[in-house]
Amino acid sequence: MTGEPRPFPVIDGHELAWVSAEEMREVDRIMVDELGILLIQMMENAGRNLAELALARFAPTTAAVLVGSGGNGGGGMVAARHLTDRGVDVRVVTAMVDATLGELPRLQMETLRKMHVPVTVEPAPADLVVDALIGYSLAGDPRGRVAELIAWSAGQTAPILSLDLPSGLDATSGRIGDPCVHATATLTLAMPKTGLRPGRAAVGELYLADISVPPSVYLGVGHQVAPLFARGTVLRVGESDAFPDVP
Repeated sequence: MTGEPRPFPVIDGHELAWVSAEEMREVDRIMVDELGILLIQMMENAGRNLAELALARFAPTTAAVLVGSGGNGGGGMVAARHLTDRGVDVRVVTAMVDATLGELPRLQMETLRKMHVPVTVEPAPADLVVDALIGYSLAGDPRGRVAELIAWSAGQTAPILSLDLPSGLDATSGRIGDPCVHATATLTLAMPKTGLRPGRAAVGELYLADISVPPSVYLGVGHQVAPLFARGTVLRVGESDAFPDVP
């Protein structure tokens, strides 16, 4: 494994619309209800970009992908599939029993099992830990098995790559929960969440992924943005301006 990152195009954080969890929920609603772009399409884009960042930044030979029951976990499972296809030895660690998985994550899990990707409840050390436990819907501190897996990740020497935001971080306020993943890098989706700024101690390097949200959709939540992804589907948010003052 190499720790040398492949360069990604850099974007100024002031060019971005930093959105709250409520605003992101409305973006998702507009995408599905008004444009007919399905959640499974956005999940595929998220997971594929997560895998590309994992390979380019960390070049793992083994990966432990920690997944929750919702859309964030589904994105992690998509990433696990793409990593497996690229020759990485992947172990998917689920925080939930199958009965508690949402419909789309359950479909992703079925695909992984058909591919004979190991799915287990017990984590094991790997070159890279992928955190796809909790997305922007977190309310309060993580609990139960999710909290145990976050605590496990804290004891690993491997780098941690979080999907959308580190699990345990409040997407809107930036409150760092107890426990909370402290990521080496975070790939946030569509637009960065406002909580990434005050929660920057847990975020690590910040990247932004295209999940096919048109710029016009953000007008529906009061933000005007230019097309961002002409230079690539994964962008690095510049260090000097990654966390501008936002409401």
